[in-house]
Amino acid sequence: MKKLSVVLYVVLFLAVAGLYFIHFSGNKKTKKSETTGNPVGSPAQGIAYINIDTVIFKFDMFLDRRTDLMAKQKSAEAELNSKGSQYEKGAKDYQDKVNKGLVTRATAAQIEQSLVQQQQELVSLRDKLQSNLVEEQQVMNHQILEYITKFLEENRSDYNYQYIFGKSFGSVVLYGDNSQDITQKVLDAINKKYKGEKK
Repeated sequence: MKKLSVVLYVVLFLAVAGLYFIHFSGNKKTKKSETTGNPVGSPAQGIAYINIDTVIFKFDMFLDRRTDLMAKQKSAEAELNSKGSQYEKGAKDYQDKVNKGLVTRATAAQIEQSLVQQQQELVSLRDKLQSNLVEEQQVMNHQILEYITKFLEENRSDYNYQYIFGKSFGSVVLYGDNSQDITQKVLDAINKKYKGEKK
């Protein structure tokens, strides 16, 4: 869910920035063809959009990074479960010894104090592992969005649009004409580029 909110935030920011630029740039007639990378006599076509959720979730880089993240999550869960089992075993052993009267009150107090400390360490470890995974997921999302944005900037002459918006459920782009949807074209191109870089 956090992944989706980060994506929506970035899309909203880009859309607002684009609208701000459109509004304040007006209809100034300058030689934009030289600055935008479009050949003279080949004006940009205007606005296109991509379904950002589709591009992200079907992007090979996302699939690779998600697999790595899932492996780290499983490793963290295994570590937490192992330490949790040790704690439960120690607590059960303590309870058994106390019930049978096998330890003195002083020894029972020491064991109990040790178990409380072990429980606090377990909670601290759980919080640390969760925090690390959330941070890694956020970094992954930022890296993927950065890759897509940079790809669109570097290959703008291939798309010949002045603006490319990211459309997703609940975003500021509520409707887009299907003829302006370049999702599949972009997805195919970034997957091809990413596969080439992996080799």
